[in-house]
Amino acid sequence: IRRVGQCILTCPTTAAFDGLAGRAVKRLKIGGSLRYFGDGFQRKDKIGDRTVWRIPVMEGEFVVEHRFGVKLGVAGGNFLILAENQKAGLEAAEKAVEAIRGVEEVVLPFPGGICRSGSKVGSMKYKLPASTNHLYCPVLKEAVKETLVPKNVNSVYEIVINGLTLKAVREAMKVGIQAAMQVPGIVKISAANFGGKLGPYKIQLKTLGL
Repeated sequence: IRRVGQCILTCPTTAAFDGLAGRAVKRLKIGGSLRYFGDGFQRKDKIGDRTVWRIPVMEGEFVVEHRFGVKLGVAGGNFLILAENQKAGLEAAEKAVEAIRGVEEVVLPFPGGICRSGSKVGSMKYKLPASTNHLYCPVLKEAVKETLVPKNVNSVYEIVINGLTLKAVREAMKVGIQAAMQVPGIVKISAANFGGKLGPYKIQLKTLGL
C-alpha cells in the first residue's frame, strides 16, 4: 500500500490495476485503503468487471483497483552502472529500464526504474535500517579506503528488479545490462551484495550468460 501510495499515486499519468488475476494466493484492499487520500471526494466506479476508486488529484484523477492479488515473489535483483560521468550513467540507466520493460512478470520499484541513492543494510554510525552505500559513492572514493569505485568513475546508478519468478528477474537483469553497456562512457557493471540480509536469493552476474 505504501509503495503504490508513494510512488504510483504521486507519479503523473499513472493508474494502478491488479495484474495477478487467477494467480494470487490472497487479495488486499489496496485501492480500498488509498481511497481515503481523496478526503471524502473519492468515488467508487466500475471499469469492465473491475471495481476501482477514482481519487481526485491536482492533475486530474488517480484510478486504482479496489483489491490487488498478492503472492510470494523474488525481490532485490539488482545491478550497478558505473559511469565516467552522470550523463553517460543516466542514459545507460534509462536504456536499461526501457529494455527491462519488455520482460514480463517483473517490476522496477523505484520511480522511473532508477535509483540514484543505492543503500546498504544498516548504518555504521546511526540506528538506521539502511544508509548510503559508501563503497559505491564516487565523491567518497578518496576518503574511503575500501572503495569499490574505479578512479575514472564519477557516477553510479542502481537498477533494482522485483519479480514473480527467479527466471524473470534473471532475464530482466540480463537484458538491462546488455542495454546499458551499449552507451559510451560506461566503465563497469557490478551489483550490490547484502550478504543474505535481505533474502535468500543471490544472482551472480557471471551466471547470466552475458
